[in-house]
Amino acid sequence: MEIRPSARLTHYKTGIFAALDEEKDKILAQGGKIYNLSIGTPDFVPPQHVIDALKAAADDPNNWKYALKDSDALLDAVADYYNRRFHTVITRDMIVSVHGTQEGMGHLGLALLNPGDAVLLPDPSYPIFEVGAYFGEAEICYYPLVKENNFLPRLDQIDEAILRRVKYIVLSYPSNPVGAAADKDTYREIMDYARKYGFMILNDNAYSDIIFDGREGFSFLSMDGAAEIGAEFFSLSKSFNVTGARISFLIGNKKIIDAVKLLRSQYDFGMFLPVQAAAVAALNGSRDSVTAQCAEYQRRRDAFCGGLRKHGWNIPDSHGTMFVWAPLPEGYTDSDAFCHMLLNKTGVLCTPGFAFGPHGEGYVRFALVKPAEELAQIAELIGKTL
Repeated sequence: MEIRPSARLTHYKTGIFAALDEEKDKILAQGGKIYNLSIGTPDFVPPQHVIDALKAAADDPNNWKYALKDSDALLDAVADYYNRRFHTVITRDMIVSVHGTQEGMGHLGLALLNPGDAVLLPDPSYPIFEVGAYFGEAEICYYPLVKENNFLPRLDQIDEAILRRVKYIVLSYPSNPVGAAADKDTYREIMDYARKYGFMILNDNAYSDIIFDGREGFSFLSMDGAAEIGAEFFSLSKSFNVTGARISFLIGNKKIIDAVKLLRSQYDFGMFLPVQAAAVAALNGSRDSVTAQCAEYQRRRDAFCGGLRKHGWNIPDSHGTMFVWAPLPEGYTDSDAFCHMLLNKTGVLCTPGFAFGPHGEGYVRFALVKPAEELAQIAELIGKTL
């Protein structure tokens, strides 16, 4: 019997990542050293009070049942956090948990889109944005993020016929992969377009706690009228280093939240209760570790980018996130070929820019997942190779 997977899966390919992994494994098998700066998995640990809360909740047998819904304690913790952190008032019915923004964004199109709708996505961008829109059978349109415009949206360059068909736009600042930050004026401009053309704004607010040089990390929902036209994903993964626990929330317009709740009720029985307890502890606890961690990420950025600039690779400083978006050094034009060369000559593994969209070609992405001192050494190793 021939078993054939869904035709929609032919849209996805492993390609570059499988090839780089294969090369990495060969180097390791030969006794070589790998410096993996390709994946944004924090090397920091969760705050102890978060770990303790999960352990205590897991000791209660009653917490091993289906959660079925978000607890009042969790919803209140999210609302209180937004009030304290972002000076923003939200209510319980404006919140739904998701198993990480990756899962939430991946299913979003099923809740909001119909065939014939269009969506506007950044290019380059985190790949899950495209996945969610593809599952929703929408036409995927892009707004380019280019250096000449500081990697910010320019909707005045989008055909008006497309804007009239757009169901939602995805924004994400500070931005993975390009490391740019946007101010509130940029968001106000997009909100004006959303009101004019009647589309929603979906904001990925993953990195508001990892932002540098005195910039403001804010919530889209803190802006007047935002909850009338959109929602945002808010994750604990990078701020509190709980990536494997998959703790994220979609927060905002009640109709958007209700649509996602209805979809989730068909395939999910809620966030594991001990994980909910860990989330409550993180949201209600001290933010001292979050602030200190942001300063350490900036120190890492300075060590890595500054170290490479000493060797003539003119890499700009990221405005935020745990990533560095590096234009290829002079003499190189192919991000895939450059990544393979760098891996084989230095053991440094990074991600080719084209993996994030066509406008990513000409760049590579490094993740700041090593201590500053080690990143300085890696920069020295790379610099001597170029």
